[in-house]
Amino acid sequence: MLFKVIVIGMLIMIGYSLFSALYYMMKGKKSDMRMIKSLSWRVGLSIGLFLLLMVGLYTGFIVKAPV
Repeated sequence: MLFKVIVIGMLIMIGYSLFSALYYMMKGKKSDMRMIKSLSWRVGLSIGLFLLLMVGLYTGFIVKAPV
């Protein structure tokens, strides 16, 4: 259950970062660095989520469903 909460929390943070980058992009030229920071946070969180899912699959927290 905790693993699911962590994954959902990370997905929410990724979405928030993506939409904040959209906001800064629409705001104008002065906020370019904030947009770049927001997008780099999104990339870092996405990589972290991918690694977390791989570790969860490797350690057995996530079980493959039979086909």
